[in-house]
Order: sequence, then C-alpha cells, then structure tokens
Amino acid sequence: MRPYSINQIKYIKKNIMNINFSDEDLAFRDEVRDWLSNDYPQHVREKTEKGITISKEDLIDFHKALSKKGWMGYNWPVEFGGTGWSASKLYIFNKELGLAGCPPILPFGVGMVGPVIYTFGNDEQKERFLPDILEFNTWWCQGYSEPGSGSDLASLKTKAVLRNDLDEDYYVVNGSKTWTTLAQNADWIFCLVRTDNSGIKQEGISFLLIDMKSPGIEVKPIITIDGDHEVNSVFFTDVKVPAKNLIGEEGKGWTYAKFLLAHERFGIAGVGASMRSLNRLKEIISKLDNDDLQRKANELEVALSAIEITELRLLSALENGGHPGAESSILKIKGTEMQQALSELFVEASGEYALMYPGPHGYENNDKPAGPDFAAEGLSAFLNMRKTSIYGGSNEIQKNILSKFVLGV
Repeated sequence: MRPYSINQIKYIKKNIMNINFSDEDLAFRDEVRDWLSNDYPQHVREKTEKGITISKEDLIDFHKALSKKGWMGYNWPVEFGGTGWSASKLYIFNKELGLAGCPPILPFGVGMVGPVIYTFGNDEQKERFLPDILEFNTWWCQGYSEPGSGSDLASLKTKAVLRNDLDEDYYVVNGSKTWTTLAQNADWIFCLVRTDNSGIKQEGISFLLIDMKSPGIEVKPIITIDGDHEVNSVFFTDVKVPAKNLIGEEGKGWTYAKFLLAHERFGIAGVGASMRSLNRLKEIISKLDNDDLQRKANELEVALSAIEITELRLLSALENGGHPGAESSILKIKGTEMQQALSELFVEASGEYALMYPGPHGYENNDKPAGPDFAAEGLSAFLNMRKTSIYGGSNEIQKNILSKFVLGV
C-alpha cells in the first residue's frame, strides 16, 4: 500500500473523513445504537468480544433478533418486505453493526438469492421464498464455484437435465460445487447448473433453487488453513429438482449470476468491521511505543476513509436507480486488501507471540495463551483473511473487469 506523508494524513482526516448526516439520519443512528445496547443478543455479544467461535444457534438468534426489529430486509425495497432505507441509512446501519462487532449478516439469503428472486423470479417463487428469508426461517448457501471453475465460472460442468415423469417436470442434477460456505448448516442452495452445451458456455447456464435435504446431496467439509470448518464440497448424484424451482428462463442463469455477484462484491468490503479492527489496533499500538506501527496504522486509516467514500458513492447510485458496476469491483479489491492489511498489522503488533497459535478454538479452553490475548485472535484472523481476495471473484479478475469497463482495455 502506497505510503502517505504526515501532511497528507492530516489533510485527509480533516477534509475527507468528516461526513455530515441529516437530523433524520442521526436519529436513525441513535435507534441502531439503542438496538445494539438493548436487543442485540447478549450471549452473541459476549462471544464476539471474547473471540469465541460463533455457533449456528448463535447466528440464528442474531438474525432472528434483526428480523423481529424488521431490519432483516435492510437492503430490500419496501414492496418486497424490506426497509427501503436511503443510502445514508444503509451506510449507518452497516457501519454501526460493524463497529459493535456483530457477526456479519449472512449474505446468501437476504443479500444474494433474495434480490435475484424478487427481480427475476415469478410471483409464486416470491411468495414461497421471500418471507422465510426475511424471517430467517431458511438458511441459504451458494452453489457457484466448482473444481476447475472458480474465476472462470462460466466453465462450470454441474449438469441439469429436464425430464417428465407422470406429468411432473423436474431436473436431474449431477456434479459438484466447492468452497461452499456454511453448507453444513444450510436448508437450501442456489445453484448455477449447465442445461445446454450447444452454444457458448455463458448461454447454457441456468439458475436453480435446490432443497439441501433432497436425496443424492452429500456435504463434505474442507478444513481451511486456520484449522476451521467454514467451507465445504457439495456433491449432487441424480438429485431430483422440481422445474418450478428454476429462476427466470432456462439458459439465462449467467445474467442472473452477474447481477448477484455485483451485489456480493459490494457487500464483501466490510467497512464497519474494518473500522472496529482499526480502532482496536490503534489502541494496542498506542501502548507499544512503536513509531513504525503507528505510521502504518495512520496509513490504513486514510486508505479506509477512501473505501468509505467509495461505498457512499455506490450506495447513492443504488438509491437513484443505479446498479452495482465498476464500483463494486473497486470495493471488493480495496475492501479485502484492507482486511488483509489490518490482520497483518495485528500479527506484526503481536510479535513472537503470534507464533503460538492454538487453532481457531484454542482460546476457548482454560489454558491461558502466551502473551497478550489479541495475539492468538490476530493470527486466526490473519490466516482466515487470506481467502478474501479470492472469493467473490478473485481480485486479479476484478482488475481485469475494471480494465475492460473503465479503461476500455
């Protein structure tokens, strides 16, 4: 990351990081803070503050609390049961939850498949699936990447063949998906499947909704570099899927996938959570008397403010009827680079104590970790954050997108 001079840092902090909100926005911020103080589940708060792994039940409790408040559809229009919030309110909501250390709102339902269903689905699909997403009665996962089809997603090979039996139309799905986040907890999966091989690869893809309890589905864990189980391989063997679970038109799945990925990349930036991490890091560094670490933290603070401004620009465009475009790729690149840089600085601040890593669940036992408490958590985050520049479309691919659509290269 390019270094900034002291004068640049002072100027940007004074002139760029000062964002003004209306009285209505400030009242809404107070409402969010009040909810965080009084209705954010206490057992979830305690775990996040202590660095203890969040369970499936904890995540359900958190999302149910949001749903009870009417905030689960924070990014949806009112006509589909959402809040219809302005760009500034969306920004405030995400920032305050991040600053409070809340778990990320699981994006697969409300942030991904939900907008696809209410944009491209039929009335029956909207009535069937949207209420359960808003009430968090259904846990969704994403079936996109395959072995050999990650950044080149259009090369996917999972096949769906349309058949008819006793006047019932259904697809038979065979293939596999990989890096499927939290599939071990999911009730449903939205999948890109190949329904036609006759034309160019993008034209033969369709978008299917599949019940994870269907016979023929097998979920196998993938243990990541930090020792945790977050992602999975999902195998489909002659899985029968009703044809009514097809979103939109057969062969148009690539269009729906691009729509979804633009929203996913926008959400990956995690500005509020990065602000919380930066604030904690600055507090740690202030006790170390290390000018080099202080300089690096200052530079990250300035870079984070630039990401914040970009997020506000995109939210404003969305509010005025726009669609996430190049800005979502910029946010994906810079937001994930920021997450990685913060985790690296945590490890640097931990020094040799970061080497004594007990694993993702090690600091839940009764053994006191060597050195400061943040050292073990810091290395866990550092290892976990290696993934962020890869998922949602690798940063290298995002740069190709920017060169094509912004620079015309």
